[in-house]
Amino acid sequence: MAYELNYQSAKIAKEVAQKISAENLNKPRFVAGSIGPTNKTASMSPDVNDPGFRAVSFDDLFEAYHEQVAGLVEGGVDLLLVETVFDTLNAKAALFAIQQYFEEKKIKLPIMISGTITDKSGRTLSGQTVEAFSISVSHIPLLSIGFNCALGASQLQPYIKRLSKITPFHTSVHPNAGLPNAFGEYDQSPEEMAALIDQFIDQNLVNIVGGCCGTTPDHIRLIAEAAAKAKPRIPQINTHA
Repeated sequence: MAYELNYQSAKIAKEVAQKISAENLNKPRFVAGSIGPTNKTASMSPDVNDPGFRAVSFDDLFEAYHEQVAGLVEGGVDLLLVETVFDTLNAKAALFAIQQYFEEKKIKLPIMISGTITDKSGRTLSGQTVEAFSISVSHIPLLSIGFNCALGASQLQPYIKRLSKITPFHTSVHPNAGLPNAFGEYDQSPEEMAALIDQFIDQNLVNIVGGCCGTTPDHIRLIAEAAAKAKPRIPQINTHA
């Protein structure tokens, strides 16, 4: 079931991307196969009374991710995006599954990875700082590393700034449209969000920008217009950071 869902979804997205690309050869569209974190964590117990308990194993995650990767790749995606990472051990299972699949099929696609800073502590849910997260997933060549979800653009900016100074990879940001209101809805307008994304671009912090929760086609359109006027960030390590 997981294979078929991912295969068909990727196939549909690829067909649409190819059609739109054919209409404008100067602006090709690419399909990123999204690989989420699952609803379980491999490095922490869900039971406060049993801290040693794990609801899922690394091997279980590997098998699930391997099936998903197969469906996405065979459906035609151009790259893979391991996203909304709240537990780096989960992400490592996904990355291992990707590498294993690549070796089996003797192929290679670009890989993006995007973590989630859960609150003002500046850490992922499993407790890693920006720097620790970056180090933990930089053992394989990545197209990009970044953050998405949980926070709006203004809240994510300081963490993207830290990341951009230390990583040799391209950086990405996909913030929410602000923070949710009391009803769980997102009130930030496309214009407001695009203005905040402009700051990332002006400070040369990112290579890839987009949106997560609460964003609409209008949000993405204005973000794309802002990004089109900017020069790409040149990845480099700042040894004085």
